[in-house]
Amino acid sequence: MMYVIYLITGLLAGIVGGLLGTGGCALIMPVIRFGFHFDPAIAVGTTLTAVVFTAGSGAIQHLRMKNVDKTTAMQVGISGVVGVIIGSIIFAYIKDYGDLIDLIVGIAFIIVSVRMLYEGLLGKTPPAPAGTTMPGTPAVKSALGTSIGMLTGIIGLGGGYALVPSFLYFLKAPMKLAIGTSMASFVWIALVGSIFKIYQDVVNIPVAVTLGIGALIGAIFGAKLVAKFKPNVLKALFGFLFLYVSLKYILLYFGIHI
Repeated sequence: MMYVIYLITGLLAGIVGGLLGTGGCALIMPVIRFGFHFDPAIAVGTTLTAVVFTAGSGAIQHLRMKNVDKTTAMQVGISGVVGVIIGSIIFAYIKDYGDLIDLIVGIAFIIVSVRMLYEGLLGKTPPAPAGTTMPGTPAVKSALGTSIGMLTGIIGLGGGYALVPSFLYFLKAPMKLAIGTSMASFVWIALVGSIFKIYQDVVNIPVAVTLGIGALIGAIFGAKLVAKFKPNVLKALFGFLFLYVSLKYILLYFGIHI
C-alpha cells in the first residue's frame, strides 16, 4: 500500500514540476522528509535517484524536439559531473549530521521561494529571446555546471531548480532551449550523483524507483496542463508553499517545529 502512496506522490510532484518548470524533485524532497519522516540524508539521496527518471525522459523528449544545444549540454554536463563528484565527497562528511543537511536544504529552498514569489506576484518573467544556440562562453557554462553539480552532490537539487534559471537569467537563453539543454545536461549529473549516493548507502532504491516512475508520468500531464493555468498565480501559490518549507527546514535546525 505504501508504494501506491509513493507512486501517487511522484505523480503529483511530476505534475507540479511540469506546470512550474522546476522539476519534481523540489516537491518530492520535502514530502518524503516531513510527510514520510525520511532521514535527511536518505531524503536527499532518494530524491536525486528518483530525478534520474524524469531527467532522462525529459532529455530524450527535448532532443527529439530539437530544444537542446548539444555543445552547451556537453560542456555543462561534463563540468557538472566533476562538480557533483566534489559535492558528493563533501556530502560524505556531513551525511550523519541531519540537522546540518536540513539547514542547507532550507537555505536552498529560500532561493526557490523568492524566485517564484518574484515572478508570480510581480508578474516578472525571464526574457524570451529567439535562437537555437545558447549564449555565453564555454568558461561561464563550465563554471555554472561545476557549481550546480556541487550543489546537486550536497543537497540533491539542481536541474529545474538551478540550471534552468541560470540559463535564463545569466545566459539570457530562450525558454525552450534553457529547459531542453538543462535536461540533457542534468541527466548525467543526476546519474553520477545517484551512483555516489547509492554507494554512500543513503538511497532507498525501491522508493526512489517508485517515485521516479510516478514523477515521469506526472511530468507528461503537467506539461499538457500548462496552458490551462495562469503561470503567475501558480508560481505565487507555490512560492508561499516553498517559503513555508524553507522555514520548516531552517527552524528544525534550531529545534523549532512548525
